[in-house]
Amino acid sequence: MRGSPPSHTCLVMKQVLAAVALAVLIPWPSSGSTAAPHGYPERPVRVLMPFPPGGGTDIVGRILAQRLTKALGQPFIVDNRAGAGGTIATDIVAKAPRDGYTLLASNISVAVNASLYPKLPYDTLRDLAALAMVGQQPNLLLVHPSVPAQALRELLDLARSQPRQLNYGSGGYGSSTYLATELLKLMTKADIVHVPYKGVGPALTALLAGQVQIFFSTLGPALPYVKAGRVRALGVTTSQRSAYLPAVPTIAEAGVAGYEYSTWYGIWLPSGTPHAIGGRLYREIETLVLAPDVKEEFASQGVDAVLMPPDRFDAFCRAEIEKWARVVRATGARPE
Repeated sequence: MRGSPPSHTCLVMKQVLAAVALAVLIPWPSSGSTAAPHGYPERPVRVLMPFPPGGGTDIVGRILAQRLTKALGQPFIVDNRAGAGGTIATDIVAKAPRDGYTLLASNISVAVNASLYPKLPYDTLRDLAALAMVGQQPNLLLVHPSVPAQALRELLDLARSQPRQLNYGSGGYGSSTYLATELLKLMTKADIVHVPYKGVGPALTALLAGQVQIFFSTLGPALPYVKAGRVRALGVTTSQRSAYLPAVPTIAEAGVAGYEYSTWYGIWLPSGTPHAIGGRLYREIETLVLAPDVKEEFASQGVDAVLMPPDRFDAFCRAEIEKWARVVRATGARPE
């Protein structure tokens, strides 16, 4: 009857629908007492790593995997599946069972690959659930000692006077090292040739051997070689100088106004993983990332511990996907 108060059944249904909507909007709580089902984890957990050992992503992921093993009483086993700019490992996670036993430890490449690869075997936003950002660090513009440039302006002058004669290494298409260089090329019109490798470790090795002349390395792996004089640092990609190398100017200071870039690291789960499992994992990661010993270990690798919960990390990833899609379109970058 029109104007009659809603029945008890209708009220209950509205409450149920409201609860379901809230659960969708808030993927995993950062606090509370939600218990993971059946005492999760009851067996080893696989942590997919999209790059080979030695790079920043691998270092950060292994630190967390070791701590999660101790905290949750089951092995968190790192599985390096390098190749295709990180999409091989990401695809494995995207297609894994939604049971919390497969995680992805990756970086900014997850966001970039969404536009860099026109036909990914997965949908980044549909198939992956952002669990937590855990850290970030600047990249360093490095050159081999054989390069005569002592400053960024001199390097750019050299690249302009000798187009396509200088090579730059990267950790693969879509990697942080690739993006940092392509952004510089876009802003300066420097014509240098890309040589992709399967991760930061192999690319840094190639720079040390003089097989490439330029490399935007993440800070941690490069620090020992910079301090030993085996490579020369010409700039830091962030807006502020790094406390680890205070004498090295930012790239903006060195002559490319407005340039800014940082590598960030995060953890993802397959979409559809039960909320209780995601919540349990996030709360453990939150505790670990905020712990002084983990902050110190991150810092020893040049990484700043930065915690971002699921809802904020999801929004951040969506914004990064849009940002780097614009860069990919502007540069015409495509996998080779």
